[in-house]
Amino acid sequence: MKRTVDVSFASLADFNVPGGAGGETLVVFSGEDGALSAQTRALIGAGAEILPRASETAKFKGKVGSSFELLAPAHLNVGRLLVAGVTPGKKTAAEAPEIDFATLGGYVMGKTNGAANVLIALDPADWKGEPASAAADFMMGVKLRAYTFDVYKTKKKEDDDKPNAVKVTIGVVDPEAARRAAQSRDAIADGVQLARSLVNEPANVLFPVEFANRAKALEQVGVSVEILDVEAMTKIGMRTLLSVGQGSAHDSRCVIMRWNGGKPGEPPVAFIGKGVTFDTGGISIKPAAGMEDMKGDMAGAACVTGLMSALAARKAKVNAVGAIGIVENMPGGKATRPGDIVTTLSGQTIEIINTDAEGRLVLADVLWYVQDKFKPKFMVDLATLTGAILVALGNEYAGLFSNNDELAERLTKSGLATGEKVWRMPLAPAYEKLVESKFADMKNVGGRHAGSITAAQILQKFVNDVPWAHLDIAGTGMSSPQTDINQSWGSGWGVRLLDRLVADHYEA
Repeated sequence: MKRTVDVSFASLADFNVPGGAGGETLVVFSGEDGALSAQTRALIGAGAEILPRASETAKFKGKVGSSFELLAPAHLNVGRLLVAGVTPGKKTAAEAPEIDFATLGGYVMGKTNGAANVLIALDPADWKGEPASAAADFMMGVKLRAYTFDVYKTKKKEDDDKPNAVKVTIGVVDPEAARRAAQSRDAIADGVQLARSLVNEPANVLFPVEFANRAKALEQVGVSVEILDVEAMTKIGMRTLLSVGQGSAHDSRCVIMRWNGGKPGEPPVAFIGKGVTFDTGGISIKPAAGMEDMKGDMAGAACVTGLMSALAARKAKVNAVGAIGIVENMPGGKATRPGDIVTTLSGQTIEIINTDAEGRLVLADVLWYVQDKFKPKFMVDLATLTGAILVALGNEYAGLFSNNDELAERLTKSGLATGEKVWRMPLAPAYEKLVESKFADMKNVGGRHAGSITAAQILQKFVNDVPWAHLDIAGTGMSSPQTDINQSWGSGWGVRLLDRLVADHYEA
């Protein structure tokens, strides 16, 4: 039942609409008011004559994100002709942003849903930009749109007549250049899909030990993986992380993934993920409504795992560390109680006020461990940390907190480039008062107000002077809005953003 998509590139010059049964879907692109490039007109021949009138009838203006279709078009031996827009709206060419070809690829894939054979004529005369890169991005968007997670469905819906396998052929000027560019996009798409699948898995399947085992599988692409079990973490002193999972029947794990693609001895870049495979809230138990979504409370760790897969698979020229703390927060007889005081790996103490504020406890020890052991250039952590970030930003942006302006600016630009947008939130000494404790160095919650900020203030205490950014992805990592390139509950958010950050600024 899983839908597979086979994407290949062919020469646009030799791109002929095949004969046969005529069941294919042909996709071409159009500028304003249905204007076609010379190459596209030559491709569809006499069929081009009907398009101006058809586009006028369909009120088609050629804008990106719009299309119209003709069924069984005259003069073309295809079942369907889809004309998609590439004009960026009413802006002038100088003001228009670059076309997001990944999103365009996802949009087209959605419009051709149900076709078994799709032919796409991607003519660079239709846009300004680098053809091979555009084609590769387009291919990535097609693959991301095609992702499904239906491994636990045993019956196919009666009305689901979509083919299980779809063949997509993209016509380009230089197929070999497109194939070379597509290698890195393939790696990124696979990383996103890995992250999505991890988030989508139920918690009875993906408990901490199983998550660690799946991360271990990255050794197949060249990632070095070390799994710290309870005994090892106890010896190291990760008492705060261990306190979160001590009420669960499933033991906690910490996984350290390393990709050494840069210069020997070069300090690595580091990514840290919160991996709570299920969050009941512990003793401070959550309400029952919606608790099933807490299987996705490990989206940060899923992103880091997908990112490390992508960096290794595309052989990124960088040294990178991915560290994930994996726990299950359950209200067992050994569970941490409100009022308990735990000592972190750093030696700082935390009074537990609410056991449902557990992600910061996991990250505190992992952040300290990474900055102390690996001396990274920077650290970025990702966590579905607070409901408060949803109140502030909804599902459109992740919250960004940082102690370093340059890192924050780079993350912001990478987010705009990939569509995984972040919005910077404040950190300030004034918020420290909200997490002061009468009995310990700090407490793990700061009250009703500024919940996302106080959580970030706590994390900042465990990074020392390392450039650091915290991404609160509670609104984007799971149950986020469906888009042209994501139709999944688990979005895989952050893999493309962080890969772009590395590619643009930190590769040798």
